[in-house]
Amino acid sequence: MKYSVGFRIWHWLNAIVILGLLGTVFLRKTFLSYKANAEIIMAKLADLGTEIELEDAKSIARSIRNVMWEWHLFLGYALAFLLLYRVALFFLDKSPKTAFSELALHKKGVRILYYILYTTLLFMTITGFAIYLQRALGLSEDMVKFLKESHEAVFIFIMFFVPLHIGGVVVADIKEEHGLVSTMINGKTKENF
Repeated sequence: MKYSVGFRIWHWLNAIVILGLLGTVFLRKTFLSYKANAEIIMAKLADLGTEIELEDAKSIARSIRNVMWEWHLFLGYALAFLLLYRVALFFLDKSPKTAFSELALHKKGVRILYYILYTTLLFMTITGFAIYLQRALGLSEDMVKFLKESHEAVFIFIMFFVPLHIGGVVVADIKEEHGLVSTMINGKTKENF
C-alpha cells in the first residue's frame, strides 16, 4: 500500500476544502463582486424609479455575498483542522517513507514543492484567522491591510499549484507512475491489483 487510509482521507478532504476556498474567492472576485453588483443594483432600482446612493448599493451587494463568505470562513476552519491532522499524520502514520536523500532529483523537487504548499496553507490559515479576529487581537487598520494583501498575494501560489498538481499527477500516471491516481483512491499499488 503506497498511501495509508489516513493520508488518502486527508488528501481528498484537503482537495475539497481547497477547491471550496478557491470557489469562494472566485465568486467574490467575479459574480459576487460588491462593486459590480452595486452598479447593477443601482441601475435596476433606477429602472424602477428608485434612486439610491452608491454606498447603499455597495452595502446591499456586500450583504448578498455575506452568506457565501461565511462558507469561506467555515472552510478556513476545516483547513486549519486538516493542517493539524496532516501534522499528526506525519508523526503517527507508519507507512514507509523514502528518505529525502534517497529521492531522485525530480522527486526531491516535488517534495520541496509540497513543503512549500504546507507552509503556504499554514500562512493562509494564520493570516485568515488574524483578519477574522482583528478586533479581538487589537490589530491596527494598517496591520489588517497588510495581512489582507499578504493573504491574497500568497493565495496566488495555491491558485497555480492546484492545476499544476492535477496536471503533474496525470502526466506522472501516464508516463512513469502508472496507477498513481487509482492508488490515491483505493490505496493499492500496481502489484496489489
